[in-house]
Amino acid sequence: MFEIREDDLAGVEVQALLALHLAGMRASSPPGTVFALDLAGLRVPEVTVWTAWRDDRVASIGAIKMLPDGNAEVKSMRTHPDFARQGAASAILARIIATARDRGVKRLSLETGGGPAFDAALRLYRRRGFRNGPAFGDYQASAFNQFPHLDLA
Repeated sequence: MFEIREDDLAGVEVQALLALHLAGMRASSPPGTVFALDLAGLRVPEVTVWTAWRDDRVASIGAIKMLPDGNAEVKSMRTHPDFARQGAASAILARIIATARDRGVKRLSLETGGGPAFDAALRLYRRRGFRNGPAFGDYQASAFNQFPHLDLA
């Protein structure tokens, strides 16, 4: 079981997990295709961040970004390797989906890459009902990225 907390990103452990996330995205993605938010990008009013904790250790991070059209985007999903496949990401995603519903969001979307480094995350999203669709917002489709969406209406 994980404790889910809304997070201000001030903790060293959380910042280290975010750094791991950004490094992983850069290592697994072609140049110019990484759209992960850094610390400053996650500290804007339209973004809410949560972390999953077990025994005073951060296990996972994830965020929701409210979009100008009233829809929302999943951002910065990453699980610490010590907690992989233990349900931390699923708990974070459940909180993101519940929050989107509470806020009246009609469609929850994300941009992610392709290939083996993204397979586990894509399985998680598909288990929750996300289906690939068109690019959204300012994103441009490429041979690398994909755009899972979850209709909440």
